[in-house]
Amino acid sequence: MQLDRAVEAYLRHVSIERGLSEHTVAAYRRDLGGYRAWLDEHRVTDTDAVTVELVEAFSAERASAEPPPAATSLARLQSSVRGLHRFLAREGVVADDATRRLRPPKTPRRLPKALTTDQVEALLDAAGPAPGDAVEAAPAALRDRALLELLYATGARISEIVQLDVDDLDHGDVLRVRGKGAKERIVPVGSYARAAVDAYLARVRPDLATRGRATPRLFLGVRGAPLSRQSAWLVIGAAAERAGLTAHVSPHTLRHSFATHLLQGGADVRVVQELLGHSSVATTQIYTHVTVDALREVYVTSHPRAR
Repeated sequence: MQLDRAVEAYLRHVSIERGLSEHTVAAYRRDLGGYRAWLDEHRVTDTDAVTVELVEAFSAERASAEPPPAATSLARLQSSVRGLHRFLAREGVVADDATRRLRPPKTPRRLPKALTTDQVEALLDAAGPAPGDAVEAAPAALRDRALLELLYATGARISEIVQLDVDDLDHGDVLRVRGKGAKERIVPVGSYARAAVDAYLARVRPDLATRGRATPRLFLGVRGAPLSRQSAWLVIGAAAERAGLTAHVSPHTLRHSFATHLLQGGADVRVVQELLGHSSVATTQIYTHVTVDALREVYVTSHPRAR
């Protein structure tokens, strides 16, 4: 099979059958575009002509590039190439997986950056007034407060939040979230977030909805179209700047803070895994580092020979 056809078949597979997000599929497309270009330079245009040695040469050349690529970038590139060749072997397009000897680079174990509870409060207040505050606020501020409250209350990814429909909230105090691979999960919504969303639904969304085409999306932009991921990023960045938070604050920062604060409060790691939508508890366990201070405090106050 021609390589360009093979790549398109694989991208359709991860998009339709595996249900990966547009953002993830676009990253795969970029990585495999670079891989195809490299193979073209070596006059390889057919899947049958790709050998283990060629794949290893490609990986080695990318790893030794100047400036050196980040280990995470190289790992993602290799993952894209491995996924393609494993798919081709599984579908019977090729007889063997040309990436079988490829070993991913070791990536540094980065600890998630979380905000303190005081910093979260400051960020939320900077986004907009709370529903009970006797303060006149612009409609966008009420929407932004609801957006950030929901992100922190549920630990959902920004891509999951902007894809929410109004009906996803029609379950009392829980939210239906569609995660990676089109998997659904149910996440509780606290009273603060629910009040902020209810205020937005009652006072802001009806007007925004009249400005664009009818859409079931929960969060709308000023022209009535569904709020984009990029616009949500800008909302959070602006609130962080107003709150005086000098550290980089992203939607994932609120997700990390959600997990960190739950574990600090005594939540079981497997419960947090379920709430975050992680397929493996190993992914969630990276957050357990945040409990070290709490463990030390309990040890010092409880053990008879700790002091």
